[in-house]
Amino acid sequence: MKKQITITINGEQHAVEVEPRTLLVHLIREQLSMTGTHIGCDTSSCGACTILLDGKSIKSCTVLAIQADGKSVQTVEGLAAPGEMHPIQEGFKECHGLQCGFCTPGMMMRAVELLEHNPNPTEEEIRWGISGNLCRCTGYNNIVRAIQYAGAKMQGKETPSTEPTFV
Repeated sequence: MKKQITITINGEQHAVEVEPRTLLVHLIREQLSMTGTHIGCDTSSCGACTILLDGKSIKSCTVLAIQADGKSVQTVEGLAAPGEMHPIQEGFKECHGLQCGFCTPGMMMRAVELLEHNPNPTEEEIRWGISGNLCRCTGYNNIVRAIQYAGAKMQGKETPSTEPTFV
């Protein structure tokens, strides 16, 4: 038996019918065709599906769509206006914070919340803050630098070096 829910995603309200067992990640990707949020493990281990739900980063593979009824969701598609980049997107680009790109949307969404609560995190705080999001390609060094870059940019400070670190 389907249930009607209303959810605001990236500022746009959607009224949709969902099965009670539909995961939020499946609603976002399959019913609403926003494929920036990735499905990696379906067990909350990887963080590829991380989004912001009412401003808090969550793994959307662990939340039922009906639990988001009446709430606000932000996905990677909603970080910046068309043709623009959010500082975290710019940081990942400038600091080579991605390789295959699979973890990148979830990593960015987690970083956005991290920087909102701690605009100038240390390397250790960043590593702890993104510890629930796995990257199998980069070794994390450039992701950390990308987040530091975004934090500096968001505060109007000079951005750190964008030279890549290879391990």
